[in-house]
Amino acid sequence: MKKLITLAAVALSCGAALAQNWTMDGGDTIRSGWAKDETVLTKDNAKDLSLLWSIQTDVKPHALHALMTPLAIHGLKTAAGEKNMLYVLGVSDVIYAFDADSGKEIWRKTFEPAPPQQQGPPGMQRSGPSDPRHLNFLGPGGTTGVPAISDADASGKRTLYMVDGKGNVVGLDAATGDIVFGPIATGVINKFGVQLYKDQIIFADYRGRGGIISVDIKTKVVHKTAGFGGGGGLWGRRGPVITADGTVWTTTGDGIYDVTSDPKNPMIGNSVVGFELKEDGFWHVKDWFTPPNWDWLRKRDLDPNNTPTVFTYKGKELMAASGKECKVYLLDPKNLGGTADHHTPLYRTELFCNFAADFQNAGSWGAVSSWEDKAGTRWVVVPFWGPSAPEQTKFPITNTPAAKEGGVAAFKVVEKAGKPTLDPVWISHDMFRGDPPVIANGLIITHGSGDNTQQAWPDIGLNFDSTIRAAKSNHATVYVLDGQTGKEIWSSGDSITGFNHFSDVTISNGKLYIGTYDGKLYCFGLKK
Repeated sequence: MKKLITLAAVALSCGAALAQNWTMDGGDTIRSGWAKDETVLTKDNAKDLSLLWSIQTDVKPHALHALMTPLAIHGLKTAAGEKNMLYVLGVSDVIYAFDADSGKEIWRKTFEPAPPQQQGPPGMQRSGPSDPRHLNFLGPGGTTGVPAISDADASGKRTLYMVDGKGNVVGLDAATGDIVFGPIATGVINKFGVQLYKDQIIFADYRGRGGIISVDIKTKVVHKTAGFGGGGGLWGRRGPVITADGTVWTTTGDGIYDVTSDPKNPMIGNSVVGFELKEDGFWHVKDWFTPPNWDWLRKRDLDPNNTPTVFTYKGKELMAASGKECKVYLLDPKNLGGTADHHTPLYRTELFCNFAADFQNAGSWGAVSSWEDKAGTRWVVVPFWGPSAPEQTKFPITNTPAAKEGGVAAFKVVEKAGKPTLDPVWISHDMFRGDPPVIANGLIITHGSGDNTQQAWPDIGLNFDSTIRAAKSNHATVYVLDGQTGKEIWSSGDSITGFNHFSDVTISNGKLYIGTYDGKLYCFGLKK
């Protein structure tokens, strides 16, 4: 009897070990990138990862986009029994559902594509080309906002919510692909990750005046933003982040900061801005943080374009934010700007990269991640492009070869003089354009995208034809690093043949998934 009980306990333990789901970009509403429930992949076995399968989809690139960050559900109830499912959004307004273990296509749903967007910088726009590969990477057409998947209802059903290329919010049955919600027209094309929070489907408008858009699942009412004069649009690759009080936060792009000329419609560029949904049915600006050198940043296109992350440290909710300037800010969501001028963070690091103030090939891009190790230490992990700046920020551990094209930097949250600060701990070896990491079991899982990020050339100047960059790009490489030291444990080497752009690695149940510009999807895992 004792043996049977032991075996049952082992079986339950194994079942629990296979319960890691990845239901939205960044893994959760705080965009932590931390796969807390992952137990299959460990520091002991990560070196044994290998390519399990790859499949060629029929997605054709729009600008530099093709396949977006995958999502994963374990043990979904389907007509054929429980399945481990993988969902991948294609920029050509198609979403796929695959068997996560074999790569077999289960279903796909295709939406009517949106017309090509304008190409060229503001003031120099012209009609988009017929071949979408030539489109401006700032406006690629189609849909690039990673969906969000609901929790299972009482019957085990889940709904995948997305915004199609025409700005319609749609809910699909995760098992069948059937439309079960919408379409609800918003008039806003979504560029970045969708949030799903308390019956609200939430995303950010990346256009100039921008604002938060949401759709109420129960009432189907569309909520837009009022009282926001703009500021470079709302950015951050993983989409908005949500604090415990329901405030929705995101970063703004290059734009003017002017909150006095029209206080009812403040312009808050180059900032982290929070919005709250009020009883009038509109999202309104609640609070913000603007670096004091915002105008210097604006003139150099060094906006804080990353998705921040939120975490709890010693019982207090904190936010970590970064951007192309390449400093990390610790912020208090209860008083984000710190002082009346909104320019005072809790703490700010020195530059850890981009000492040349390069707007295109350097800086921190994408999203900030965070995790807590077994000893209770809180970590903040930040990707970057270009060379590190060790003469500005001293990292006790600097891995080799030294970062020249990009990498990942790790900081510990520590308390000094009663205030939280960030201590630099390690910086990774070189990787071509370090992208936002995910964390599992003390492992930092990231990738060098291989994306050539040049936007201006001496011979042709500023040019937004994406085929120029695509032709000069290399290939993506996935890395697994030790979370304590940044030392490489495993890499995918040359097994991935294409690069990717603004699309991250996903981990679920010991498997790593990534898509590339050529429409190919890869799965790495442990062979049985």
